[in-house]
Amino acid sequence: MAPALSKFVTKKSIAGAISVSALIWLLNKKSKKRTPRTRNKQPNNEIQYVIKEDKPKSPKAHVNAEFFKQLRHLLSIGIPGIFSMETGFLFLIAGSLVLRSLCDLWMIQVGTHIESAIVSMNAPLFRQRLLTFFTALPLISIVNNLIKYGIGEVSLRLRTNITHHLIDKYLKGFTYYKMCNLDNRIANPDQLLTTDVDKFCESCVNLYSNIAKPLLDIFIYVYRLTSSLGGQTPLLMLSYMFVAGTFLTHIRKPIGAMTVQEQRLEGEYRHINSRLIVNSEEVAFYQGNNREKLTLLTSFQKLVTHLRRFLEFRVSLGVIDNFVGKYAATIVGFYAVSIPFLQKDHPILKGNPDHRYKSYYTYGRMLIKLAEAIGRLVLAGRELTRLAGFTARVTEIRKVLDDLNAGKYQRTMIADNKNDSIGSPGAGRIVPRDNVIKFEHVPLVTPNGDVLIKDLSFEVKSGINVLVCGPNGCGKSSLFRILGELWPVWGGTVTKPPKGKLFYIPQRPYMTLGTLRDQVIYPHTRAEMLRRGNSSDADLEEFLNVVQLGHLLEREAQGTGEGQGWDTVADWIDVLSGGEKQRIAMARLFYHAPQFAILDECTSAVSVDVEDSMYSYCRGAGITLFTVSHRKSLWKHHEYYLRMDGRGSYEFKPIDQETEEFGS
Repeated sequence: MAPALSKFVTKKSIAGAISVSALIWLLNKKSKKRTPRTRNKQPNNEIQYVIKEDKPKSPKAHVNAEFFKQLRHLLSIGIPGIFSMETGFLFLIAGSLVLRSLCDLWMIQVGTHIESAIVSMNAPLFRQRLLTFFTALPLISIVNNLIKYGIGEVSLRLRTNITHHLIDKYLKGFTYYKMCNLDNRIANPDQLLTTDVDKFCESCVNLYSNIAKPLLDIFIYVYRLTSSLGGQTPLLMLSYMFVAGTFLTHIRKPIGAMTVQEQRLEGEYRHINSRLIVNSEEVAFYQGNNREKLTLLTSFQKLVTHLRRFLEFRVSLGVIDNFVGKYAATIVGFYAVSIPFLQKDHPILKGNPDHRYKSYYTYGRMLIKLAEAIGRLVLAGRELTRLAGFTARVTEIRKVLDDLNAGKYQRTMIADNKNDSIGSPGAGRIVPRDNVIKFEHVPLVTPNGDVLIKDLSFEVKSGINVLVCGPNGCGKSSLFRILGELWPVWGGTVTKPPKGKLFYIPQRPYMTLGTLRDQVIYPHTRAEMLRRGNSSDADLEEFLNVVQLGHLLEREAQGTGEGQGWDTVADWIDVLSGGEKQRIAMARLFYHAPQFAILDECTSAVSVDVEDSMYSYCRGAGITLFTVSHRKSLWKHHEYYLRMDGRGSYEFKPIDQETEEFGS
């Protein structure tokens, strides 16, 4: 009766599992078919967009020699040395895992003794052994949570060290600018620097734990079983581990590439959301919410489609994982443990039936633990493949940062440019020299390889203000980006003051997070201002008075909040009007007092009288100006003009009365 019932239950369970799987498949199939008809708000297939590059080239992610080389390099950053705190926590985890394995062995033995006392109906012995088991449980709980603490701390320390390393490179010089404007290999550096680094560290530490514990268990249980049952039983289990691990590793290969694609699409969706936040005012003026909604939904749909495909692959792979790594391993374990007990002349069978029962129970549990350890080790390959994806992503940004800091760029148009007469990125020279700006046969070339001016030559000494004019796209901004060393010099020689003696003010001034004082002294901190010794809050107040913003300090001094006056903290981008922000930027220029300043339409929202007083102050302070502006009122503050016609020609001449009339 029992075998028949067992067969019936087994058949019913299999049929039920097949029915549930078929139902899930049908529901998924129907939802895919029904989606376009029932949801009229789905993204339009015609919506297309590009983020940084037409065809993003995702790094290959496989568990191979290259992966282990990349992993070793990243771990050398996260774990600075053998005597570091990170190494200490790794040893703490290893020690805790050893204690946990010893606790497992002890619990098997005590559990056998407790059940033996129950079977033999010995109540006093049962209570004694149960009390012994109970008193040890707090220690076992401490060991378990000690492992969790060590894993969490190592993950945090890895993330801290790798993040510091990458951010140091990212914010070294103008690397952050070059990554977004001169190089198109990285589409979403924010995603790589935040989410991907976090997931890499978490996956790496989890893999360490998931591999170290099974390996330790396998070593302990193989030793115990071999010494008692012989080598045939554990050898069979280890052979199965090798065969199953090789098979599962082969079928898991797509996980690495799918993980990379998942992170890229997550970053793309996040970038589009942040882009809408940055440009919300412009979108609102155009009433472009419906168009932006379609773009957002298109990006989200791409992400969801990939996640669903990835989920279906993981579920299918999970069925095979469970069968091969757990259930088939259990079957092999039962067969392996039966080998010594089904041999009539095996030494372990000597003794009474109670002894054989205890031996089978003890070694059987050990073998089950061995089978579980082998199963976990086999399944750890899944995490290893996933780690390969995160490793490839983090390695990608590390290599790009190294290249950018070494002056190596990769951009489609630059790579394809074959015009040897112009030169190549970085072929020109930059010579630091005070009180002069000189271009000698320097071509103006965009990062895309577009030649704006083939040969630009002029010289400006301190005290000679220059007005730069010309149509849009003629090369005015390109000139300033070369002066600021944001773009590489393709040829010739640029002689200019060092970076700290050249200041740039854009049309849309940048307001930092912090106090009112921070807006004027940016990028200095208050401590740096005090160390300079030539500026105080009284000097800053004088600068505000020059730009006619003295009332701003009085207004904030009367307010309430985190501070008053100079120490007032606010969201200055929203608090200040467009004209006030431009005047704050001019006060910032007065504070830094550079040799040369580039003013790029930075007074377009300022009245003419205030503009006149600011330019007069610059002349008195000895600040030489390069100004881009179409206001005729500014010609009188300059001695020379540099006009570009947008067709590759330019002229650099002194300004006289006739020129002023022509310019106006």
